[in-house]
Amino acid sequence: MIEQWFPNVDWEKMWEATLQTLYMTSISVVITFVLGLLLGLLLFLTSKGQLWENKAVYGITAVIVNVFRSIPFIILIVLLIPFTKAIIGTIIGENAALPALIIGAAPFYARMVEIALREIDKGVIEAARAMGASTSTIIRKVLIPESLPALVSGLTVTAIALVGYTAMAGVIGAGGLGNLAFLDGFQRSRNDVTLMATIVILIIVFIIQFIGDTFTRKLDKR
Repeated sequence: MIEQWFPNVDWEKMWEATLQTLYMTSISVVITFVLGLLLGLLLFLTSKGQLWENKAVYGITAVIVNVFRSIPFIILIVLLIPFTKAIIGTIIGENAALPALIIGAAPFYARMVEIALREIDKGVIEAARAMGASTSTIIRKVLIPESLPALVSGLTVTAIALVGYTAMAGVIGAGGLGNLAFLDGFQRSRNDVTLMATIVILIIVFIIQFIGDTFTRKLDKR
């Protein structure tokens, strides 16, 4: 039955493209989480009234985050071609998509981290400072635990955005479902291939959303 609806779909290629998309998404999500968390903490801690208040550092970090967050992803890929070529050795394939995916998503997540940290009750932070807790202790014992539900929720949104980014990266040869949908589907007028690739992407997005929502609910003690 399914072969009748999708006669042009090569299921082996579809599975390979799915694995490529999952690979690009998972690697970039992990690195984006680390970089975004560090950038978000830096933005929060150097902002007015916080532990490391520093107008210059905050301003420079904010500008960097805003610039890379504002560049459309398809343009960012093109701008990063020399950088990608230098560190990866090629601009084709799933590994070549990783620099653009990470650089595009980390600033986006960093702002979510900053927002999550700003929602923490200032009294909790002040109490920790009054007890003589060091900055590293406050980060580990107060900031991250108190904002964890929001951090996970933000990471879920970022991961879903990254799935979309991988589809766009596929258009210029990064592999994955976007590449399959464009080359085997759109360019060959095989609408069933494009439709199936879209369905698989939607399934991945729904799974990520479900997992993210589940963890957020379990972490939220309110």
